[in-house]
Amino acid sequence: MIEFYFDISSPWTYLAFHNIQPLAAELNVPITWKPILVGGVFNTVNPSVYASREKPVPAKQRYLRKDLADWARYTGLPIRFPPSVFPVNSVKAMRACIALEPEGKLPDLARAAFETYWGDDQDISQDAVLAEVCAKAKVDWPALHARIQEQPVKDALKRNTDELIERGGYGSPTIFVNGTDMYFGNDRLPLVRDAVLRLQRS
Repeated sequence: MIEFYFDISSPWTYLAFHNIQPLAAELNVPITWKPILVGGVFNTVNPSVYASREKPVPAKQRYLRKDLADWARYTGLPIRFPPSVFPVNSVKAMRACIALEPEGKLPDLARAAFETYWGDDQDISQDAVLAEVCAKAKVDWPALHARIQEQPVKDALKRNTDELIERGGYGSPTIFVNGTDMYFGNDRLPLVRDAVLRLQRS
């Protein structure tokens, strides 16, 4: 019913990841998690993101910080924006999500990684930090570290990224309801809820 394409490096995805889970539980619908590399999406279909980072509009940047703080307070999450390392290289963390998905441990690992990066301002590209993330998620880091080097895991992450582009996505988080109904961003979750309810009533 709900597909959630995400990259831990996005602050809006940090909020949406936490917000969509109680929504799905309320509506009694499953979430299919789709880890991606949002940089690959930007490189292919949305390079304007890089231009806006190089030449930010000061008023827009000020409001962005306020908007994120407002949403974080509303959601009950701590957030540091921008964090000390931004953008962060999330490749290892996203491969870890891919590797853990079949075991049902993806949400725990992703939650710990989101909170470590956006809440605690730790660089999740570093192995030592990812080891701490794994400890929080009760995951064996040495075993996981070996798995994220495997080609099938790398291929699956690229496949998800390419799939999102093919489906018309251009960033993270991107959410699909019932296969074709696309929504982008944390603030679209009320529309996601409405879409699911309409399907349930039909």
